[in-house]
Amino acid sequence: MGYYVHESSYIDENVSIGEGTKIWHFCHIQSGAVIGENCSLGQNVNISNNVTIGNEVKIQNNVSVYEGVEIHDGVFLGPSCVFTNDLTPRARYPKGRAGYLHTVVEEGASIGANATIVCGHRIGKYAMVAAGAVVTSDVPDYALCRGVPARVCGRVDEQGQVLPDRS
Repeated sequence: MGYYVHESSYIDENVSIGEGTKIWHFCHIQSGAVIGENCSLGQNVNISNNVTIGNEVKIQNNVSVYEGVEIHDGVFLGPSCVFTNDLTPRARYPKGRAGYLHTVVEEGASIGANATIVCGHRIGKYAMVAAGAVVTSDVPDYALCRGVPARVCGRVDEQGQVLPDRS
């Protein structure tokens, strides 16, 4: 076992965890999940059934990655950011996995604390979603977006530096 799991965390059967990954306090990794190498999952992270997490991903405290969400290499998920997987949920009429919309967070993207990603959208490569933003549409590669709903307000490079306005 070339990874670390804190004793308070639960790892279901049929889970793959990559070399060098660290899973901290009170996490739950559900069946069918695949977590890459050298990832860090902070306190109280839930990875749902059949979710794929790339390599070198950092997931901060209190994040749930639901089925239908795909996280690529080098992604940063800030504390308490939120993913959804059903646009019209009902407690009495659950649709199950057939009704989930696919969400993709591309390589190197960052999602700030308390941001919400509404399902069915793509967060582009190295894009940056500001803290508290609510993403209701696709975010282009290298875009900086903020607000409710989130709107592109600039561009960033691969290191997260805000680039000068091109206008």
